[in-house]
Amino acid sequence: MPDSAMSTQQAAAAANQRPEIFHPREVSSDFGVVEKPLTTWEKICDNNAVRKIFILVVLAIIWEVYARAVHNELLFPTFSATVKAFFVAIVSGGLIQKAWFSIHVLLIGYAAGLALAALLTILAISTRLGRDFLETITSMFNPLPAIALLPLALLWFGLGTGSLVFVLIHSVLWAVALNTLAGFQSVSATLRMVGRNYGLSGFRYVFAILIPAAFPAILSGLKIGWAFAWRTLIAAELVFGVSSGSGGLGWFIYENKNELDIPSVFAGLLTVILIGLFVEHFIFRLIEQRTIRKWGMQE
Repeated sequence: MPDSAMSTQQAAAAANQRPEIFHPREVSSDFGVVEKPLTTWEKICDNNAVRKIFILVVLAIIWEVYARAVHNELLFPTFSATVKAFFVAIVSGGLIQKAWFSIHVLLIGYAAGLALAALLTILAISTRLGRDFLETITSMFNPLPAIALLPLALLWFGLGTGSLVFVLIHSVLWAVALNTLAGFQSVSATLRMVGRNYGLSGFRYVFAILIPAAFPAILSGLKIGWAFAWRTLIAAELVFGVSSGSGGLGWFIYENKNELDIPSVFAGLLTVILIGLFVEHFIFRLIEQRTIRKWGMQE
């Protein structure tokens, strides 16, 4: 080995053994904060329910301030007057009875609409003719407002629950069927092949592969159908009032409007809003948490 190479290696070894070169060991305190516990305020702000309650409180304050500025209870009652009328109607029992009547009719129409939507969707994914039929009939009747069919429903089914159920089915059917069909069509070919490779077929294939993969679209259809049905029911009750000797929330609003009890009218509207918030943020949110969020399909 040449002397120059030997001297280079010895110099490098000597450099590595120089006592003045010191490599201190890093301690954890020298690094930045990796994980910091949240403060109480940050925990409160991070709570989804708290943020939404804050929004509702702000809206209530704006309502109260604006109504006091208008200073005309016949045009726009205050939030406090509306809440007072709301609790008076609850104590008297009239509001609870009418709310339950509306919910009862809604559940009947909603369930019937879901059943028909499921039947049409099964036909659509089974045969090409069924898909063409669903697409054609949906394009015909989906743009038609359900409340526009109410005069025909009154002629066919009379002044009763049957007319309400008919218009509710129309409100629910097309939105749910369209979203369910779109969800099934969006299932990737890879997932379909996985199901076939596992030997799945028939109902096992549908419930194990197609429905879980398409469930985000199905759930959107359920939400849209619920919203359409709820507002259609209130509008129908406002149009023809009582049904079979009783009435729902729409009739409660109509009665108090005729008596110029505007705080009670707003109390009826507030009840409609509260029921809608409960269904949207409790029932459907619970379904989301137990399904698509648990499966990692939605954050």
